[in-house]
Amino acid sequence: MDGLSLQWYQEFFNDSALRDSLFASLEIATVTMIVGTILGTMLAIGLVRSRAKWSPGANILMLVPLVVPEIVAGISALLIFSQVGLTLSIWTVVLAHITFSISYVTVVVRARLASMGTETEEAAMDLGATRWGSVRLVLLPGLWPAIVAAGLLTFALSFDDFVLSFFTTGEDVQPLPVRIWSAIRFGPSPTINAIGTLMMVVSISAIGLALLIPRLFGRRESGVKVLTAAEGG
Repeated sequence: MDGLSLQWYQEFFNDSALRDSLFASLEIATVTMIVGTILGTMLAIGLVRSRAKWSPGANILMLVPLVVPEIVAGISALLIFSQVGLTLSIWTVVLAHITFSISYVTVVVRARLASMGTETEEAAMDLGATRWGSVRLVLLPGLWPAIVAAGLLTFALSFDDFVLSFFTTGEDVQPLPVRIWSAIRFGPSPTINAIGTLMMVVSISAIGLALLIPRLFGRRESGVKVLTAAEGG
């Protein structure tokens, strides 16, 4: 067919296997975003506010997933799941993605938290707030743009991830990147090109929204400053 056409997108959505893989990838990315953001935020608060002796070592350990090649992380996850007797499925993919994404969330939220200082929290406790109350009423609202931006970044990374998904997926519905790899071995197809374009749009939209989050919350700093934890003016 010559000229512009949406035929191949229609072919994609008419293919039940590809459609199920798309929904599986969206499910994996959504669960990873929610759980990874919660755990990463808790870890960031603990690393910055804790005065324990283990805190410096934990800060270094937290960076390990960021510097280890992803293929090593994928093989390690596969070996761990095999050793503990977990059957590979969509949930082992989710576990691997969460483990990998926590560090990204922690880096963004931790550095942002370090630039905020403790004066406002201490003032809230002087006025009668509990420790948890100061976190809930003062700390989290100040961190909210960074938390949401880190979550959206995690969603984009999980949705596009191939290596971890390849090593940890099972016999049930495969994530979309793995399904694409399986299909492309038999030759390129216009439908695969359409899927790639769709995935790129989803990922760019998630990252673009992460960059716009501070403006949507009425902050003066840009999303780039939030994601890189630079202090706004």
